[in-house]
Amino acid sequence: MSPEAVERIHEAARTLNYRPDPAARSLRIGKTATVGFISDDVTVTRYASAMIRGALDVAEGAQHTVLIAETGSRADRREEALRAMLDRRPDGVIFGLMGAKMIELPPLPPDLPVVMLNSLSTAGHASVLPAEYDAGYAMGSLLVQAGHRRIGLIGHADELATNLAISATIGLRYAGINTALGQAGVTPTMRYECSDWEPEHGYLGTRAILERDPDVTGLICLNDRLAFGAYRALSEANLRVCQDVSIVSFDDDIVASYLHPGLTTAAIPYEEMGRQAMQLLLAPDRTTEQRLVGMPTRLRESVRAL
Repeated sequence: MSPEAVERIHEAARTLNYRPDPAARSLRIGKTATVGFISDDVTVTRYASAMIRGALDVAEGAQHTVLIAETGSRADRREEALRAMLDRRPDGVIFGLMGAKMIELPPLPPDLPVVMLNSLSTAGHASVLPAEYDAGYAMGSLLVQAGHRRIGLIGHADELATNLAISATIGLRYAGINTALGQAGVTPTMRYECSDWEPEHGYLGTRAILERDPDVTGLICLNDRLAFGAYRALSEANLRVCQDVSIVSFDDDIVASYLHPGLTTAAIPYEEMGRQAMQLLLAPDRTTEQRLVGMPTRLRESVRAL
């Protein structure tokens, strides 16, 4: 059509307040420009909800609508949510989890694109995960490069390292730490065992390490909440974070930057992971790629060079 005809059509559409019918369009092209996002507890978790934000940014740029459902940890609710999504004929579905682990998905149409976000499926679908090995190596290296040799580790648990149904990534975090310490010839003075990574266990772990080795100079906490407890235990022992004992951690919980001194930690890149998951889902070619997204180091004031 001529430019003049196009402009007359646009002017008529504006006058009549015309809107295209997406249902009719989807019947014509075989796509709905709709994708599903099914999660466990992501939407109610402050920092993990950034995964949805990243996915929405990419979907909006591609003119796709995102349908969101939350299921908790129940497999039956996951199946119900999937059925509700499939009734709306999405062009693909993302399954996102708060804690990275391997799950078994309900039966899926063979032609449905699926991407696992912060998770793995037993069927081997495409996935996006944080680069935990690199983060573990970076945090361990940070302490040894600062001259620390008497280092305690809080949060070790064999079940987290070996059972993918509990965690698909923590074993890699451990491996990265072990490689960094091993290359420097450092053996932790103590590995405090706990699988419940809450502040009280960081507190108890720090006290146990200090009892074993009063001259410890560095702590690796497997997440920030353990580090919060470590801060309190050091304070009660009249030891100062940074000046007396350096601490590194993982996750970059929002509280980490408000501690004094600020906690050095490896951030889980939730928003970027969400973006990359949506990019994989909307890519023209199907893939089973496992994509690892780097975990940025948030350098704050909890580490001192000896």
